[in-house]
Amino acid sequence: MDVRWEEAGWERLTGRAGRRRLPVWDCTVGLVVGDDAVLLVDPGSSVREGAELRAQAERLTGRRVTHIAFTHGHFDHVLGAAAFAGAEVFGAVGLDGLLGTAAGREELRGDAVRNGLPEEDAAGSAELLQAPRHLVSGEWTLELGGVQVLLANVGPGHSRHDLAVFVPGGGREVVFCGDLVEESGEPLAGPDAVPRQWPAALDRLLALGGEDALYVPGHGAVVDAAFVRAQRAALAERFGVSP
Repeated sequence: MDVRWEEAGWERLTGRAGRRRLPVWDCTVGLVVGDDAVLLVDPGSSVREGAELRAQAERLTGRRVTHIAFTHGHFDHVLGAAAFAGAEVFGAVGLDGLLGTAAGREELRGDAVRNGLPEEDAAGSAELLQAPRHLVSGEWTLELGGVQVLLANVGPGHSRHDLAVFVPGGGREVVFCGDLVEESGEPLAGPDAVPRQWPAALDRLLALGGEDALYVPGHGAVVDAAFVRAQRAALAERFGVSP
């Protein structure tokens, strides 16, 4: 156990990767530490929460967050991004069309307020949000120094812009799944979900991580490949998708 990480409320997954389950929506934030750079996976639900995460990440790693990856574009996973000035932001291709428009940001603000984020926090965070500069259409390798992280556009499924983050080595591979996988409740299929393609997205996750990887859901406890396969089967049955 790494006491510093545990005392700060983080779970150390490998020598390079950890995560934190945030309060209220139980949203997962990932942290990948390279020798030269630091990647944060999903920066929280507001600028206020993002600022707290930034301070924690800097204390844990001794340097600033240089890269951010959005697993998808829902408010609880993106609205903290403005707290990380200067970071290079990555997302699935097409996500810029959602986050980079006034209409898209207003939709995020409204969704955040409906789910309980205070109006002031939601409005300010949405107004400051910038679309990802780097758009992943297939796969993109980030060299962080001592570790190469793979960003993979595995969707659509839970949303139209699902991105997975694969961290090799460290004893076991780690796959940050976003809300393609949920452990703490049934996967949510909102208005932007593509249900009939969701099982195929999970097939791509399993091919990416393999049998022995740690799979980190967007919400809930870390799971294994067997859990992902079972959730894939349940989604296929729920949405009437042939095996």
